[in-house]
Amino acid sequence: MKTINIEIILHSHSRILKNTLISVAQHYLGSINLKGNTVITHFDNNLHPILHSEARAIIIEHNSELDGFINFNQSSIKWHIYTLDDTGPVNQTEEAEEGGQMNTATHLILPSASIYNLWENLYYDSNIKENLLKYAQTMMEFSDKGVDTNIVNCNRVILLHGPPGTGKTSLCKALAHKLAIRMQDRYSSGVLIEINSHSLFSKWFSESGKLVTTMFARITEIVENPNVLVCVLIDEVESLAHARNQCLSGNEPSDSIRVVNAVLTQIDQIKRFSNVLILTTSNITESIDLAFIDRADIKQYLGLPTPAAIYHVYYSCLDELIKAQIINDKNTVAPPHSVLRSTKDCDVNHTQKLLELCEKSDGLSGRSLRKIPFIAHALFLADPFSSLGPFLDAMSEAITREKTERKYFENSIKSQHV
Repeated sequence: MKTINIEIILHSHSRILKNTLISVAQHYLGSINLKGNTVITHFDNNLHPILHSEARAIIIEHNSELDGFINFNQSSIKWHIYTLDDTGPVNQTEEAEEGGQMNTATHLILPSASIYNLWENLYYDSNIKENLLKYAQTMMEFSDKGVDTNIVNCNRVILLHGPPGTGKTSLCKALAHKLAIRMQDRYSSGVLIEINSHSLFSKWFSESGKLVTTMFARITEIVENPNVLVCVLIDEVESLAHARNQCLSGNEPSDSIRVVNAVLTQIDQIKRFSNVLILTTSNITESIDLAFIDRADIKQYLGLPTPAAIYHVYYSCLDELIKAQIINDKNTVAPPHSVLRSTKDCDVNHTQKLLELCEKSDGLSGRSLRKIPFIAHALFLADPFSSLGPFLDAMSEAITREKTERKYFENSIKSQHV
């Protein structure tokens, strides 16, 4: 029997008993047809009054081992019931010797309302998300069991690398959020600490090594609580772990090397705590110090989305605009899982048009793809509301514009290197 993870997100005021809620939710899910990677946010008050009043959302995980509609009555379900923190990011500041304060990091309590369905809206052609979740869970389990890292090396460091706009930072945040949910039985709460790498290399550059040490000292204070899962995100890690052989040719080699040494030392020290995971990203892997790369347990490349992944992205964008009634149309495009066949609620011509737009969008990053519907509405539609056909035509024009604009920048970069 396959096991499937289902999350029930409660309203902050909810006081319902867990067993009662599970019973109601299981009956509800058993009465409808659903596939994995589904987020349900609306419950009819007349048909499902308890879910309407108590549940903010229900999330069914994507599981590559489960194909088609899920039979919830014949599945082994692992329930995760929780509330979301609405606080949002909180800045961590440090005093600079030259005066003033600087923001060295931001703290986000997990699970957070600001990223609660981010995981479900990231699309990749392979099982990257599932594998990363398994990697991270195994790392934490090894730590919990006291596996000797001198025998089985595990630094609990993950490095995501690839071109800009492929969702590396978003995936790190979503992974931290998902881990905090899946590990509720081990940790009472979670926190995502995002290090502000660029601030450390501002006018206080000469103090950067000291600031890195101070910042990690603050992080260690939180990590010392074994009931808190701490995920540390270092975006564009090459800023703090720049290759030391390249630093030697710079204007301030001693300061740059001190920063890299400080980062490596702090990572080595903090790994003695079993409740910390370090998530890093990079667009320029050739600029990362090899000693840092060697410390990364998992190195995962994220490339530009293929047309199949692009279809998922565009479908989710169109679905959101239909919910917001910006697109008014009874007919819609086929969902990704049935894109090759028509259903009674799907328009074959619209689906074919969207497939053509996906091919046309090949080469664009995920970040650019999600801007296409906005550009289409802003520049290529005369009315604030549209039916699906004209909106898809507007998207085609927006894609052409985006690719044209990108060529200007690409040509500019090439001319700088001539």
